[in-house]
Amino acid sequence: MAAPNPRDTDVADASTVPPRPDGEGVLSRSYRALSVGIVSVVLLIAFEATAVGTAMPVAARELDGVPLYAFAFSGYFTTSLFAMVLAGQWSDRRGPLGPLTTGIGAFAAGLLLSGTAGAMWLFILGRAVQGLGGGMVIVALYVVVGRAYPERLRPAIMAAFAASWVVPSVVGPLAAGAVTEQLGWRWVFLGIPVLVLLPLALALPQLRTRATGPVADGKDGKDCKGGGSFDRRRIRLALGISFGAGLLQYAAQDLRWLSVLPGVAGAALLVPAVLGLLPRGTWRAARGLPSVVLLRGVSAGSFIAAESFVPLMLVTQRGLSPTLAGFSLAAGGATWALGSWAQSRPRLEPYRQRLMTLGMLLVAAAIATAPSVLLDAVPVWIVAVAWAFGCLGMGLVISSTSVLLLHLSAPDQAGSNSAALQISDGLSNVLLLAAGGAAFAALGGGAVTHPTTETTASHPAAFTAVFLPMAGVALVGAWVTTRLRER
Repeated sequence: MAAPNPRDTDVADASTVPPRPDGEGVLSRSYRALSVGIVSVVLLIAFEATAVGTAMPVAARELDGVPLYAFAFSGYFTTSLFAMVLAGQWSDRRGPLGPLTTGIGAFAAGLLLSGTAGAMWLFILGRAVQGLGGGMVIVALYVVVGRAYPERLRPAIMAAFAASWVVPSVVGPLAAGAVTEQLGWRWVFLGIPVLVLLPLALALPQLRTRATGPVADGKDGKDCKGGGSFDRRRIRLALGISFGAGLLQYAAQDLRWLSVLPGVAGAALLVPAVLGLLPRGTWRAARGLPSVVLLRGVSAGSFIAAESFVPLMLVTQRGLSPTLAGFSLAAGGATWALGSWAQSRPRLEPYRQRLMTLGMLLVAAAIATAPSVLLDAVPVWIVAVAWAFGCLGMGLVISSTSVLLLHLSAPDQAGSNSAALQISDGLSNVLLLAAGGAAFAALGGGAVTHPTTETTASHPAAFTAVFLPMAGVALVGAWVTTRLRER
């Protein structure tokens, strides 16, 4: 963990929240309603994220939009990048209550629009509105944690966020499949907005008390940036990163020469935007906050890019059904939560950096082990075991990066820095997925033509070209963990 810095005061003490007794926890009387409310919001978002992939193919076929299938995913991502920057500035200047409630409203509106869409372009528009809402919510929640909870409780609430993904990761796809078959795919989207009302009602009173208005600077009680206008340059950069990421995703869908043009245009927009929005020194792993932001991207991107190809490898190379291939990753939700819980233990706080190094080594080992099942002599359950250990490592790393980011952020910069963390996470997912997909296609990777029956064979080398480079990226992440401490 970084050495103490005079500006790294407890964020809760810098706001208007009165100090609480040291013995209180996140579910004590003082914090219970807020904790249950915000964790429930994360739980519902997790259910939507895990369920939508099950309903999406059926929706695309019914709306005659299979050629636009990828845009239903990329539309969410590109708008969320812009929303993250907007929510960061909004939270820093006027508090997280506004972006959080607006984000939840936009998320629900996007679900309703997608669920009632009569054409694929309306469905994609709904997903884009969802992305605006999701990007605002995730950044605002980080600011809520920084402002409403003392520093000693932040690891525990971050662990609760991680734990809220366990049940959705197992139950979400099964529940969405049953709803899609019995009631229709639209109810996967239409059923969630109503459920948002309960956690919002629980959390709002506490949010108004603990996390409303601009943050005080902790010196003379004056507001930091209170009432100030938004940074228009950062807003323009946010638009650039959204459009750039969208063009790169479009270009990565096929390897034709014509795809070079949108790819170059996307890079031209993306590079200056990323350099302007992430902390200075991020790409050279400067010590402290820049390395925390970089580690988030390296860890999330390498792991998610590799995980995306695990079910395809098990189906096409070892003949597993899609359901069994998906269950091979099911244990990862529990071990991820276990890793996040472990990093929240006060006794392990002095060893946080070592835990993060261990976590990245576990991630690298899991990714490198996965392609061993390309050999018939290797049992397929090896993947399940390896991925369980990889998810344990991710639980140690992801929650710790969130804790360190809030520790290293001045109160009036928590929103912007939280946005930078999420941008690093999301952008690395897209770039490494695009790179892995290009390598996979170039080396003869086949494509699953139907989710339950028909598949075409893929060359084993195509999978190796995805997993081994991603394991190398994870090892780079292990090195980055040695640069988290400020000199």
